[in-house]
Amino acid sequence: MGSTGKRTLREVRDWVGRRLGRRTGGRRLAAEGRTAQAEARLLRTRDEILRTVAEARRRYAARR
Repeated sequence: MGSTGKRTLREVRDWVGRRLGRRTGGRRLAAEGRTAQAEARLLRTRDEILRTVAEARRRYAARR
């Protein structure tokens, strides 16, 4: 994840878990953190898509 993107609380929590697992050698904890972090990114992407769709519907609904 780049430094320009906003991280949600969930992403930060999962990032910390992944990092903790990596530092302590907990492979399972690190894997869970990676999975949860990927899920959080997908949810953020879904929310962005839904916002864009809603905006497009508002913008172009009057032209029908």
